[in-house]
Amino acid sequence: MHLLLYDGVCGFCNWLVQVVLTHDRGGAFQFAALQSDVARRALEPYGANPDDLDTVYVIENHGTPGARLLSRGRAGLFVFSHLSGPWRLLRVLGALPSPVLDWGYRLVARHRYRIFGKYDTCPLPDPATRSRFIDAA
Repeated sequence: MHLLLYDGVCGFCNWLVQVVLTHDRGGAFQFAALQSDVARRALEPYGANPDDLDTVYVIENHGTPGARLLSRGRAGLFVFSHLSGPWRLLRVLGALPSPVLDWGYRLVARHRYRIFGKYDTCPLPDPATRSRFIDAA
């Protein structure tokens, strides 16, 4: 199981979570907003800052001894590589060096609220998917 930590008030991030819920046929991902205590506890062992809302994180194999933290571009590619449909094609971007991926990631992150909007509070998941959100279960 992998844990996706995202900005819970970001319109783009919430759209991404909906894409993952739709195309993660095997249910490999769980979710938590960066604003949650769950995210703070999950990121603490890695020294990562949950207050950095411009960063998406994935904890690969969360809760196991082999867990590892991915952030920004590498986290996004990891997510897309596990989805069904055309999203998997984005994994070809994995050939790019991390600084290039992160530059593209930061460009989107810098403008995401302006383009995709921002919620006043983290939206609640619907009952059918609530069990996948470990900060709302």
